[in-house]
Amino acid sequence: MTVPINNAISADDNVLILGIGNLLWADEGFGVRCVEALAAAWELPATVTVMDGGTQGLYLLPYVSAARRLIVFDAIDYGIAPGTLKVVENDEVPRFMGVKKMSLHQTGFQEVISSAALLGRVPTEMVLIGVQAEELEDFGGSLRPVVRARVGEAVALAIARLQQWGFEPVRRASSATSASAPALDITAYEAGRPAAELACRTGDSRFFTAGH
Repeated sequence: MTVPINNAISADDNVLILGIGNLLWADEGFGVRCVEALAAAWELPATVTVMDGGTQGLYLLPYVSAARRLIVFDAIDYGIAPGTLKVVENDEVPRFMGVKKMSLHQTGFQEVISSAALLGRVPTEMVLIGVQAEELEDFGGSLRPVVRARVGEAVALAIARLQQWGFEPVRRASSATSASAPALDITAYEAGRPAAELACRTGDSRFFTAGH
């Protein structure tokens, strides 16, 4: 599901901050958790849109092609130590998102960038803030500690880039309510996870119908 976390306002110098991935596949949820954390902790200028892009692929084209600047959070297979953050920019963004695909959404997002380029509407500046995943094969699992520990740092990198571009984010006095559905809020989601000795590592009972 594509969820704008704050409203976009058309302007010459607008920014889209996009978190992509799947919350239900362990570290695949990194990008979405980053935009949740950013929106909860920071008030942003009206021309900065924060969006949970999920796994929507080409459905994100209108948003990406309308943005002058783009920041993407995602879990990427860089072939480095789990939990390592790596920032790539501009022409390198689609190359790194396709070097070793971890999920179908990465193919879809490459197509988004390519399609925006064909339309002559690719963002003039792009930044990918990626983390090396530790675990993906855990349907119903959450971020592994080594990856979750990097969410705050990833958000700080995005805020620093906004400031470098001349925007003025303001830290909230208290965290805003999570934009996720209540059951997918990270605290509730992890609390509902069965103990490790009970949970199948390829899924858990919350995602299967009894008797099937």
